[in-house]
Amino acid sequence: MSLAVLPLPFLVIVVIIALYLFNSIKILRDYERAVIFRLGRALPVPKGPGVTLVFRPFDQMVRISLRQEVLEVPPQDVITRDNVTIKVNAVVTLYVLDPNLAAIKVANYVYQTSQFAQTTLRSVLGEVELDELLSHRDKLNLKIQTIIDQRTEPFGVKVTSVEVKQVDLPDQMLRAMAKQAEAEREKRSKIIHAEGEFNAAQKLVDAAALLATQPMTLQLRYLQTLAEIGVEKNTTIVFPLPMELLSLLNKVSEAAIKPAERA
Repeated sequence: MSLAVLPLPFLVIVVIIALYLFNSIKILRDYERAVIFRLGRALPVPKGPGVTLVFRPFDQMVRISLRQEVLEVPPQDVITRDNVTIKVNAVVTLYVLDPNLAAIKVANYVYQTSQFAQTTLRSVLGEVELDELLSHRDKLNLKIQTIIDQRTEPFGVKVTSVEVKQVDLPDQMLRAMAKQAEAEREKRSKIIHAEGEFNAAQKLVDAAALLATQPMTLQLRYLQTLAEIGVEKNTTIVFPLPMELLSLLNKVSEAAIKPAERA
Protein backbone atom coordinates (compact mmCIF):
# COMPACT_ATOMS: atom_id res chain seq x y z
CA MET A 1 0.00 0.00 0.00
CA SER A 2 1.50 3.30 -1.03
CA LEU A 3 1.30 6.55 0.92
CA ALA A 4 -0.86 8.05 -1.81
CA VAL A 5 -3.77 5.70 -1.06
CA LEU A 6 -3.61 6.19 2.75
CA PRO A 7 -6.38 8.23 4.33
CA LEU A 8 -5.55 11.84 5.05
CA PRO A 9 -6.18 11.60 8.82
CA PHE A 10 -3.77 8.69 9.06
CA LEU A 11 -1.09 10.65 7.20
CA VAL A 12 -1.55 13.57 9.56
CA ILE A 13 -1.12 11.26 12.55
CA VAL A 14 2.03 9.78 11.06
CA VAL A 15 3.52 13.22 10.40
CA ILE A 16 2.70 14.37 13.95
CA ILE A 17 4.32 11.27 15.45
CA ALA A 18 7.41 11.76 13.29
CA LEU A 19 7.73 15.41 14.31
CA TYR A 20 7.21 14.49 17.96
CA LEU A 21 9.95 11.85 17.84
CA PHE A 22 12.24 14.27 16.00
CA ASN A 23 11.72 16.97 18.63
CA SER A 24 12.31 14.46 21.41
CA ILE A 25 15.90 13.91 20.28
CA LYS A 26 18.39 15.87 22.40
CA ILE A 27 22.14 15.85 21.82
CA LEU A 28 24.37 16.33 24.83
CA ARG A 29 28.01 17.33 24.56
CA ASP A 30 30.71 15.32 26.26
CA TYR A 31 30.85 17.70 29.24
CA GLU A 32 27.06 17.85 29.71
CA ARG A 33 24.66 15.64 31.63
CA ALA A 34 20.86 15.71 31.52
CA VAL A 35 18.78 15.32 34.67
CA ILE A 36 15.44 13.91 33.49
CA PHE A 37 12.28 14.57 35.51
CA ARG A 38 9.69 11.99 34.46
CA LEU A 39 6.24 12.87 35.71
CA GLY A 40 7.93 15.12 38.27
CA ARG A 41 10.35 12.50 39.60
CA ALA A 42 14.05 12.63 38.76
CA LEU A 43 15.55 9.53 37.20
CA PRO A 44 18.26 8.00 39.42
CA VAL A 45 20.96 8.20 36.71
CA PRO A 46 21.54 11.32 34.61
CA LYS A 47 21.59 10.90 30.83
CA GLY A 48 24.42 11.69 28.44
CA PRO A 49 26.61 12.38 26.70
CA GLY A 50 25.30 11.68 23.21
CA VAL A 51 21.74 11.25 21.97
CA THR A 52 18.97 11.33 24.58
CA LEU A 53 15.22 11.05 24.10
CA VAL A 54 13.05 13.43 26.09
CA PHE A 55 9.35 12.70 25.72
CA ARG A 56 7.48 15.88 26.51
CA PRO A 57 5.30 16.68 28.36
CA PHE A 58 6.01 13.63 30.50
CA ASP A 59 9.73 14.37 30.67
CA GLN A 60 11.55 17.56 31.53
CA MET A 61 15.30 17.97 31.09
CA VAL A 62 17.80 20.10 33.02
CA ARG A 63 21.28 20.44 31.49
CA ILE A 64 24.19 20.42 33.93
CA SER A 65 27.73 21.25 32.84
CA LEU A 66 30.57 19.22 34.36
CA ARG A 67 33.28 21.71 33.34
CA GLN A 68 35.13 23.78 35.89
CA GLU A 69 33.68 27.21 36.47
CA VAL A 70 35.48 30.26 37.82
CA LEU A 71 33.46 32.39 40.19
CA GLU A 72 34.67 35.86 41.14
CA VAL A 73 33.66 36.93 44.62
CA PRO A 74 32.88 40.69 44.68
CA PRO A 75 34.91 42.92 47.03
CA GLN A 76 33.97 42.40 50.66
CA ASP A 77 34.44 44.86 53.54
CA VAL A 78 36.45 43.03 56.20
CA ILE A 79 37.60 44.24 59.63
CA THR A 80 40.67 42.28 60.70
CA ARG A 81 41.41 41.25 64.27
CA ASP A 82 43.69 44.28 64.72
CA ASN A 83 40.81 46.61 63.63
CA VAL A 84 42.01 47.42 60.11
CA THR A 85 39.25 47.94 57.52
CA ILE A 86 40.12 46.42 54.14
CA LYS A 87 38.39 45.36 50.92
CA VAL A 88 39.10 41.81 49.75
CA ASN A 89 37.93 39.91 46.68
CA ALA A 90 38.64 36.33 45.69
CA VAL A 91 38.33 33.77 42.88
CA VAL A 92 36.65 30.40 43.45
CA THR A 93 37.09 27.41 41.14
CA LEU A 94 34.36 24.73 41.24
CA TYR A 95 32.75 21.93 39.25
CA VAL A 96 29.72 19.62 39.60
CA LEU A 97 30.28 16.12 40.99
CA ASP A 98 26.66 14.94 41.14
CA PRO A 99 24.32 16.44 38.51
CA ASN A 100 21.21 15.12 40.25
CA LEU A 101 22.02 16.83 43.56
CA ALA A 102 22.98 20.07 41.77
CA ALA A 103 19.62 20.14 40.01
CA ILE A 104 17.43 19.04 42.93
CA LYS A 105 18.96 20.42 46.13
CA VAL A 106 19.47 24.06 45.05
CA ALA A 107 17.86 26.42 42.58
CA ASN A 108 21.21 27.83 41.37
CA TYR A 109 24.36 26.14 42.62
CA VAL A 110 26.63 28.93 41.28
CA TYR A 111 24.73 31.63 43.17
CA GLN A 112 24.62 29.46 46.29
CA THR A 113 28.38 28.91 46.17
CA SER A 114 28.93 32.64 45.65
CA GLN A 115 26.96 33.48 48.80
CA PHE A 116 28.85 30.87 50.82
CA ALA A 117 32.14 32.26 49.53
CA GLN A 118 31.27 35.82 50.54
CA THR A 119 30.24 34.93 54.09
CA THR A 120 33.18 32.56 54.59
CA LEU A 121 35.65 35.13 53.27
CA ARG A 122 34.45 37.76 55.76
CA SER A 123 34.35 35.39 58.72
CA VAL A 124 37.79 33.80 58.17
CA LEU A 125 39.69 36.99 57.35
CA GLY A 126 38.04 38.79 60.26
CA GLU A 127 39.77 36.37 62.65
CA VAL A 128 43.33 37.14 61.54
CA GLU A 129 45.57 40.17 61.73
CA LEU A 130 46.63 42.19 58.71
CA ASP A 131 50.24 40.96 58.78
CA GLU A 132 49.07 37.34 58.77
CA LEU A 133 46.71 38.04 55.88
CA LEU A 134 49.52 39.51 53.79
CA SER A 135 52.21 36.95 54.68
CA HIS A 136 50.25 33.67 55.07
CA ARG A 137 47.78 33.95 52.22
CA ASP A 138 48.25 30.35 51.05
CA LYS A 139 47.22 28.96 54.43
CA LEU A 140 44.14 31.19 54.53
CA ASN A 141 43.19 30.20 50.97
CA LEU A 142 43.29 26.53 51.94
CA LYS A 143 41.20 27.16 55.05
CA ILE A 144 38.55 29.09 53.10
CA GLN A 145 38.47 26.42 50.40
CA THR A 146 37.96 23.65 52.96
CA ILE A 147 35.06 25.45 54.64
CA ILE A 148 33.27 26.27 51.37
CA ASP A 149 33.79 22.73 50.06
CA GLN A 150 32.15 21.28 53.17
CA ARG A 151 29.13 23.54 52.70
CA THR A 152 28.72 22.79 48.96
CA GLU A 153 29.17 19.02 49.26
CA PRO A 154 25.46 18.34 50.08
CA PHE A 155 24.38 19.64 46.65
CA GLY A 156 27.08 17.88 44.64
CA VAL A 157 29.53 20.73 44.00
CA LYS A 158 33.28 20.40 44.52
CA VAL A 159 35.33 23.54 45.28
CA THR A 160 38.87 22.91 44.09
CA SER A 161 40.56 26.19 45.01
CA VAL A 162 40.02 29.63 46.50
CA GLU A 163 42.50 32.44 45.84
CA VAL A 164 42.41 35.82 47.56
CA LYS A 165 42.83 38.02 44.51
CA GLN A 166 43.35 41.54 45.83
CA VAL A 167 43.58 43.29 49.19
CA ASP A 168 42.77 47.02 49.13
CA LEU A 169 44.21 48.90 52.10
CA PRO A 170 43.21 52.41 53.30
CA ASP A 171 45.48 55.27 52.23
CA GLN A 172 46.55 55.95 55.82
CA MET A 173 47.60 52.33 56.24
CA LEU A 174 49.54 52.44 52.96
CA ARG A 175 51.45 55.53 54.12
CA ALA A 176 52.16 53.92 57.50
CA MET A 177 53.44 50.76 55.83
CA ALA A 178 55.63 52.82 53.49
CA LYS A 179 57.14 54.65 56.47
CA GLN A 180 57.69 51.36 58.26
CA ALA A 181 59.42 49.86 55.23
CA GLU A 182 61.59 52.98 54.84
CA ALA A 183 62.59 52.85 58.52
CA GLU A 184 63.40 49.16 58.19
CA ARG A 185 65.63 49.80 55.17
CA GLU A 186 67.35 52.69 56.98
CA LYS A 187 67.94 50.45 60.00
CA ARG A 188 69.52 47.76 57.83
CA SER A 189 71.66 50.41 56.10
CA LYS A 190 72.98 51.72 59.41
CA ILE A 191 73.69 48.22 60.66
CA ILE A 192 75.61 47.36 57.51
CA HIS A 193 77.55 50.64 57.71
CA ALA A 194 78.40 50.01 61.38
CA GLU A 195 79.54 46.49 60.60
CA GLY A 196 81.76 47.86 57.84
CA GLU A 197 83.29 50.42 60.21
CA PHE A 198 83.87 47.72 62.81
CA ASN A 199 85.55 45.42 60.31
CA ALA A 200 87.73 48.28 59.02
CA ALA A 201 88.77 49.24 62.55
CA GLN A 202 89.55 45.60 63.35
CA LYS A 203 91.74 45.34 60.26
CA LEU A 204 93.54 48.56 61.18
CA VAL A 205 94.25 47.20 64.67
CA ASP A 206 95.60 43.99 63.17
CA ALA A 207 97.76 45.97 60.73
CA ALA A 208 99.12 48.23 63.49
CA ALA A 209 100.00 45.20 65.61
CA LEU A 210 101.78 43.63 62.66
CA LEU A 211 103.69 46.82 61.81
CA ALA A 212 104.75 47.23 65.44
CA THR A 213 106.71 43.99 65.28
CA GLN A 214 108.85 45.28 62.37
CA PRO A 215 109.37 49.10 62.41
CA MET A 216 111.05 48.96 59.00
CA THR A 217 107.79 47.89 57.36
CA LEU A 218 106.20 51.20 58.35
CA GLN A 219 108.96 53.07 56.51
CA LEU A 220 108.46 50.87 53.43
CA ARG A 221 104.74 51.48 53.53
CA TYR A 222 105.38 55.21 53.81
CA LEU A 223 107.61 55.15 50.73
CA GLN A 224 105.06 53.10 48.81
CA THR A 225 102.37 55.67 49.57
CA LEU A 226 104.65 58.45 48.27
CA ALA A 227 105.21 56.51 45.07
CA GLU A 228 101.48 56.12 44.53
CA ILE A 229 100.92 59.84 45.08
CA GLY A 230 103.73 60.77 42.65
CA VAL A 231 102.15 58.77 39.80
CA GLU A 232 99.13 61.07 39.62
CA LYS A 233 99.40 64.38 37.80
CA ASN A 234 98.66 66.98 40.44
CA THR A 235 100.14 70.15 41.93
CA THR A 236 100.61 68.74 45.41
CA ILE A 237 104.15 69.03 46.75
CA VAL A 238 105.13 66.27 49.15
CA PHE A 239 108.06 66.62 51.58
CA PRO A 240 108.98 63.19 52.88
CA LEU A 241 110.27 63.15 56.44
CA PRO A 242 112.01 60.19 57.99
CA MET A 243 109.96 58.51 60.70
CA GLU A 244 112.99 58.60 63.03
CA LEU A 245 113.03 62.41 62.81
CA LEU A 246 109.39 62.54 63.86
CA SER A 247 110.13 60.29 66.82
CA LEU A 248 113.06 62.53 67.82
CA LEU A 249 110.87 65.63 67.67
CA ASN A 250 108.27 63.96 69.87
CA LYS A 251 110.92 63.10 72.48
CA VAL A 252 112.30 66.67 72.46
CA SER A 253 108.85 68.16 72.91
CA GLU A 254 108.08 65.82 75.81
CA ALA A 255 111.39 66.72 77.48
CA ALA A 256 110.59 70.43 77.14
CA ILE A 257 107.10 70.03 78.58
CA LYS A 258 108.14 68.18 81.74
CA PRO A 259 110.38 70.99 83.25
CA ALA A 260 107.67 73.50 82.49
CA GLU A 261 105.12 71.43 84.37
CA ARG A 262 107.46 71.13 87.38
CA ALA A 263 107.92 74.89 87.50
